[in-house]
Amino acid sequence: MTTISENTKAAPAPEPAAATGLIGFIPAKAARALALGGGVLTIASCFLAWTWTPRFPGDLTFYGSPGGLQMQVLVTGLLTTLFALSSYGVKGTRWLTPAGGDAALKLAALANFAIAWFTVGAISVTLGGPVNLEPGGAVVAIAALVALLGALALPFARPKLLPTDPEDTGWDQFKHRCGNGWTTFKAAFTSGPVRKLPTMHSSVEILIITGVLAVALGVFTYGVGTEYDELFLGFLITTGIGFAALNKSGLIAQATQLTGKHQNLSIAGAFTAAALFPFTQTDDQYATLGVYILIFATVALGLNIVVGLAGLLDLGYVAFLGVGAYAAALVSGAPTSPFGVHFPFWAAVLVGAAASLVFGVLIGAPTLRLRGDYLAIVTLGFGEIFRIAVNNTDGTSGPDITNGSNGIASIPNLNIFGFDFGAEHSIAGFTIGRFANYFFLMLLIMAVVVLVFRRSGDSRIGRAWVAIREDETAALAMGINGFRVKLIAFALGAALAGLAGTVQAHVTYTVTPEQYLFAGPIPPNSAFLLAAVVLGGMGTMSGPLVGASLLFLIPNKLQFMGEFQLLAFGVALILLMRFRPEGMIANRRNQLEFHEKDETPATLAKAGA
Repeated sequence: MTTISENTKAAPAPEPAAATGLIGFIPAKAARALALGGGVLTIASCFLAWTWTPRFPGDLTFYGSPGGLQMQVLVTGLLTTLFALSSYGVKGTRWLTPAGGDAALKLAALANFAIAWFTVGAISVTLGGPVNLEPGGAVVAIAALVALLGALALPFARPKLLPTDPEDTGWDQFKHRCGNGWTTFKAAFTSGPVRKLPTMHSSVEILIITGVLAVALGVFTYGVGTEYDELFLGFLITTGIGFAALNKSGLIAQATQLTGKHQNLSIAGAFTAAALFPFTQTDDQYATLGVYILIFATVALGLNIVVGLAGLLDLGYVAFLGVGAYAAALVSGAPTSPFGVHFPFWAAVLVGAAASLVFGVLIGAPTLRLRGDYLAIVTLGFGEIFRIAVNNTDGTSGPDITNGSNGIASIPNLNIFGFDFGAEHSIAGFTIGRFANYFFLMLLIMAVVVLVFRRSGDSRIGRAWVAIREDETAALAMGINGFRVKLIAFALGAALAGLAGTVQAHVTYTVTPEQYLFAGPIPPNSAFLLAAVVLGGMGTMSGPLVGASLLFLIPNKLQFMGEFQLLAFGVALILLMRFRPEGMIANRRNQLEFHEKDETPATLAKAGA
């Protein structure tokens, strides 16, 4: 009798078909011409009027002056045009696509089509139908569609499909066909390997890093300052698919190589760019978001030590932020504090960090002998115990310490060496308000946290954390004291969270138990903190900062969706985790773990060595 395995071996795998695109009847030259023409026409349409009335947000009635969503369409149209020229092989543009131009062009054209048709659809819905479109609106819709059709018609090498088992059931064959179909579709958007950077002078590399940081600051400032809902939704579409296009082109990988080569300079430049953010704002409206993002990002970076480096799943980490905030509030001189003391800021910082450190040791000592889900359940319980405890220490259910659900209110502004953080100050002709003052303070604290994270991650204890994360049993067999190493990670992460909590207490004026939930619509909470670490990239320094920025900014900007806010946010996270499971900024180890099938044996052997 012939076995199933023999039948499978006997069935030869079909040879790859000829290189064609998803739209196979258009020749490659004509497809590139369509994509290029569509991109150029999209750019031209941005200088035409798209509506006849200024009732649509952004006032798209002007000729020769793009505004609102037109600026985003202009960016995607320019990206599509440049990638099309690179795909053509035009001299001077090949550097734009070090990993190959076709896949990047397809994603750029998709971004261009998505934002253009989103804008046209938003105009039609808001104003009452497509009849309200001016010629520029019709032109951009057609141009974006033409560019997308041309990009999708570009050829790609079809992958070798797996043979089916003749004895499979109908359902198994259906799943097999779906898998082969997904492999074929994915190949249409897959580029080749990224070429190594050519040898450049250090000054040129530094100039490129400066440009990258300037673009990052501009994108962040634009996203924070979006004034209406349609503009922010368009921003998400543009940045999301545009980032994917830049990643497929290989430019993101090239920038990562440069920043890794000049790591110290890149970190200093990133902090300099962040320090310029308050000077781009005319009032405290968006500087408020900036300081809260920094608080959230600093706490996420502390959690990254526990989760990303040591591999300890902590579901109650926000409680340490609350311990630090309450400890600082109790000694801040607030009239509602039962202690009636007013420590200077440096002493309040030490009190908050020390209190969180003590609680980290007290909670970690009896629980860190647990592993996996058991440890997660215990930390989740600690988070809830903290919230209930501060809610009950109101003088009725328990001792009068935290004023219960009313919290500690009227926390005074900081005053350090005569500098009042609650007052406006003028710096080089710019007026810096209250939240901008706290933004600079929080930036300084984040610098301390980044220094601690980097030094500890590169130290002997950091390598022990990674060993525990990868395989605790093997690490113990090699002589690592697992309990001590994990306790250090737990205590250090708790202290960093408490450090951020001391500033949060003064920024928000009030600390209450409701600010420190496991999950809620607005961060910081334990669920969002953990999501920031996973989304940004576990074990990396910049990953949680990027993830925390997105996870704080997006829910704040999506509040207009009401009860559907978390649904849309959850769908976005699912899609991101599906297509980039290693996180937005991942280290090489995680990339190999999640994309092992995409790597060549030589690459895997080199990474393993």
